[in-house]
Amino acid sequence: MILTLTVNPAIDHNVTAERLVFEDRAYILATHESAGGRGINASCVIHSFGGKTLAIAPCGGESGQRFRALVGACGFPAELVEIRNEIRTNLTITDRQGLTVKLNQPGPNLSGEELARIEAAVVKRLAEADWLMLCGSIPPGVPSGFVPKLIRLAHERGVKTLVDTDGAALLEGVEAGPTVVAPNQQEAERLLDTALITRNHFLEAATRILSLGAQSVILSLGSRGAVGATAKGMIEVVPPRIEAVCPIGSGDALAAAFTWAMTQGSDFTDALRWGVAAGTASACLPGLRFAELAQTREMYERVEARPAR
Repeated sequence: MILTLTVNPAIDHNVTAERLVFEDRAYILATHESAGGRGINASCVIHSFGGKTLAIAPCGGESGQRFRALVGACGFPAELVEIRNEIRTNLTITDRQGLTVKLNQPGPNLSGEELARIEAAVVKRLAEADWLMLCGSIPPGVPSGFVPKLIRLAHERGVKTLVDTDGAALLEGVEAGPTVVAPNQQEAERLLDTALITRNHFLEAATRILSLGAQSVILSLGSRGAVGATAKGMIEVVPPRIEAVCPIGSGDALAAAFTWAMTQGSDFTDALRWGVAAGTASACLPGLRFAELAQTREMYERVEARPAR
C-alpha cells in the first residue's frame, strides 16, 4: 500500500479559458472544482492504475467540508484529520494553447495539537504501508523537523519514503535520508541556489542533491523528462516530443507512477520510465487531469531511458 500525506491540501478551482492575454478580455469556456494537493493527486493516479493507496490530509472549515465531499468522490480511501482553520483554495487557469497560470494560497496555520494528530494518523497506518509519499507545500507555522521526523518513523518501520516538497522542508527532507527525493527544476534551483539551464547543470544538480543525504534523486524536467541519480550511477529518461495541453500536475503524476511501479517490482530505471510516461501523457490532457494506465502504457513504449554519460 502507498500512503500519501498532504499537509497543505486545497480546493482546486480550475478554469479553462479561450486565451490568456493582458489588457484585453477573454472568455471562460469551463470551470470545475477538485480536491487538490500533491498527495491527493498522487493517490488519484495510483488508484486509477489499480494500486492500493490511502490519502491522509487535514480538513477544516467550510472549504474543508467541500474538500471532504470531493475526496469522497475520488474512489480511494482517505483519512481526513479535522483542524480548526479553513483549508486553502487554489486557482488554475489554462487556455487552449496550454498556457497556464497557477495561483496558490499559503494555507492555514496548524496548531501543535493538530500536527500531533496528523502525525498519529500517519504512524497508525505505517504498519500496512510499503511507501510513504510526503507531498506538497508545508503550511505556515509548521515547525522545522516535521518532515524528517516522519521519514525517520517510516524507516524505523521498514517503509520507504518519497519526498516531493519545496523550500526549507525540501532541504530538511533531503538531509533526513529519504528513499527518494523528487524536486522539479524550479525547486532544485531554490534548494541549490543556482540556475539550472544546460544538461550538465541538471546532471550536476542531481549529483549535489544526492550528496546532501538522499538515497536516490529524481530531478523532474518537464518536457525534457527527468534525471535520476543513485549510488549506482545516473540515468536520463527522455519522453517523445508532444503537444502539451496542460502541464500542471505532471510532476505529481510522475512521482505517483514511479512509486506505483516500484511496488510492482520495477527497478529504479524502469520505474522512472513509468513516471515520465505518466507525466508526459497527463500533459497531453486538457485541464488538471491525469492519464490512466492504458494511456501511460502507450506513452511508456515511447519513452527512452539511458545511462547519463
